[in-house]
Amino acid sequence: MANAPDSTTQLSARSLHWLGVSCGFGAGAWLGAAEAPTKLVTAGFSPFIISLGMVAGVFVARWTVPMLLKGTGYIWLDLKEKKHLLVWAILAGMLWAVANTLTVFAIRNVGLSVAFPLWNTNSLVGLFWGWLLFNELRNSGAKQWLKVLGGAAGIVSGACLLAYATTRHAGGGPHGTAALGILAALGAGLLWGTMYIPYRKAYLSGMNPLSFVTVFTFGELGTVFTLALVFGGGYHGVMADMVKVRPVMFWLFLGGFCWVLGDLFQQYAAKYVGISRGIPLSNTNQLWGLAWGALVFGELSGQTATAQTLVVAGSLVMVAGAAAICSAEAPQSEHNARRDAMQRECSRYGMQLERLEASMRGEDVLARQKPRRHWWEALVGLAALGIFIWLGISAERAPIAVNLVWMAILSVATLALLVVCGLLLWRRTRFS
Repeated sequence: MANAPDSTTQLSARSLHWLGVSCGFGAGAWLGAAEAPTKLVTAGFSPFIISLGMVAGVFVARWTVPMLLKGTGYIWLDLKEKKHLLVWAILAGMLWAVANTLTVFAIRNVGLSVAFPLWNTNSLVGLFWGWLLFNELRNSGAKQWLKVLGGAAGIVSGACLLAYATTRHAGGGPHGTAALGILAALGAGLLWGTMYIPYRKAYLSGMNPLSFVTVFTFGELGTVFTLALVFGGGYHGVMADMVKVRPVMFWLFLGGFCWVLGDLFQQYAAKYVGISRGIPLSNTNQLWGLAWGALVFGELSGQTATAQTLVVAGSLVMVAGAAAICSAEAPQSEHNARRDAMQRECSRYGMQLERLEASMRGEDVLARQKPRRHWWEALVGLAALGIFIWLGISAERAPIAVNLVWMAILSVATLALLVVCGLLLWRRTRFS
């Protein structure tokens, strides 16, 4: 029988729990903001080109943010120690790419404020995989199970309510039916929920989230480019569409950059509180998606009062379900079950359990080896900034109506969460 944890260990576990919770909220804000540029699909641009433009911004951000925070020497050392996780990171990127493309179709057919909660059923999928593969919620007790299952029921009920509101009151648009939009959103949720398997596997193996996302981007960029070639009329068709979308490419790049920041927070939430809790918490992005869709783009202005009420009620029910799941702090018995899962990874890949446990406690194990930083890393950061400036100079106002006041309010709130959550991560874990 494991020894009872002392007060210091309990305090450390609790601080990591709330760090993961904070990262989940930060992820929600930035993932919500990242989807706003996909509204450009309603202006007639190809969904595959919209997705490709965002992923190009993601690719630039995924190389620069981890490098500036920890350095290429640190990232390379981490990847070298855990070569077996490279294929998992690429697979996760491929799943993300297909899911992200489906979200563009969903937004085109049913709108941002409705599509968001539907694809956030990924929390149910992630909850299942976390329990089945990584011992999450094992030995956690009836109270924690009640919170999680009650929250799951709330998420499902909210999704059903939103689906009813869409099919009953919205109807199909000129680009397709609402039913197809719902299927696209739910398909994205299934793929994103499955994508969290490589996430959790990586962190139980001690990999730094910054290293994981650096490899992740190769899978997503290659997959999105392939989809664009296959369904966008081949190379010449893609290049022609890229010329058309050039005036608004800045906004797509910006959306991709925002998504990277949100995903990084989500990665840390998955590491420190698990996918069963961290992913539902990051799904508060549905509130941000609802705010951007309704307040900035006026999506609900043409709906009946009944439809608007159902959309808002469904969103609130889903958020309440996610909150119930994430309030279930893991007891020591569940931590012991997680340790068993880590031991399995150690036996399979020849790693040291003590190092993995230290990483899960927020300790920066790799920093002890003092990896080198290089002078040219600053030049790479400046080059990335130059790309955004170059795109911004020729950018045109997006051909969609927006409420500038609400856009400013939501942008300031999102930046505030970036500062708060970033400081918490730095002080507690040094971004480990």
